Amino acid sequence: MIASRRLTAGMLAVAALATMGMMKNWVTEVERTEVSHIVGNPEAEGTLTEFVSYTCPACGNFARQGEEVVKLGYVGPGKARLEIRHVQRNVVDIAATLLAWCGPKEKFLQNHSALMWQQDKWLTKAQQATQGQQQRWFSGAEAARYKAIANDLSLYELFEGRGYDRPQLDRCLSDTALAAKFRESTVADAETFGVRATPSFAIDGEFQSDVTGWSTLAPKLSEKF
Repeated sequence: MIASRRLTAGMLAVAALATMGMMKNWVTEVERTEVSHIVGNPEAEGTLTEFVSYTCPACGNFARQGEEVVKLGYVGPGKARLEIRHVQRNVVDIAATLLAWCGPKEKFLQNHSALMWQQDKWLTKAQQATQGQQQRWFSGAEAARYKAIANDLSLYELFEGRGYDRPQLDRCLSDTALAAKFRESTVADAETFGVRATPSFAIDGEFQSDVTGWSTLAPKLSEKF
C-alpha cells in the first residue's frame, strides 16, 4: 500500500515536470503577507494553507514528501496556491522562522526547504542542548536569545551556505517586531481556524480537521483540483 502511494506520487511528479516544461512554473511566483508567504498563480482555482512549525518532526516529514508533490503537481502548473503560515511552539521556532524570512520574498521557499531538509541535524542539537545553552535561549535580550539559538544549532552555517553573511543574518534575528507578529498570528490562527497541532491544513480558508498529513490531504486535493 505504501509502495503504491509512493509510486502514485512519483508518477504525479514526473507528469507535472513534463507539463511545466511547456508552461510557466508558478512555484517562482511568491507573495509575502504580514505573517505568511503565498506561492503560485494568483488566478489559481484555490489555495491550500499549511500551518507549520519548524520544530515539528511531522512537519518536516510533510515538507520533504507531500509538500514537494503539492508544488510539482498543483502549484507549479498553476492549479493551486500554497500558503505557508507559521505556528510558534517555542523560542527555537521563532529563531528558525526569522531566518526563513531573511532576505527578499523570492528566497523564502528555498529557505523553508533548507530548514526542513536539514531538520534532523539541527533539531537533534536542540534536543541535546546543555543547561547553559538553554539558559542563553530563555534569558536576556530577545534578539540575543535568537542569535544564541542560531549559533548553538549551526543555523548560521546552514544559511551562510545559502549565500547569506553573518551581519545580514543578525539583522534578521534582531527583528523582534516581526517575531511579535508571528506570536500574535499563532494565537489568532488557533482562534480563527482552530489550529491545535502541526501540520494542519485549510483549503480555501476552510480548516480540514480530519487532515493530519499527506495520506489524508492527497485525496482532498485530488477532489478539489
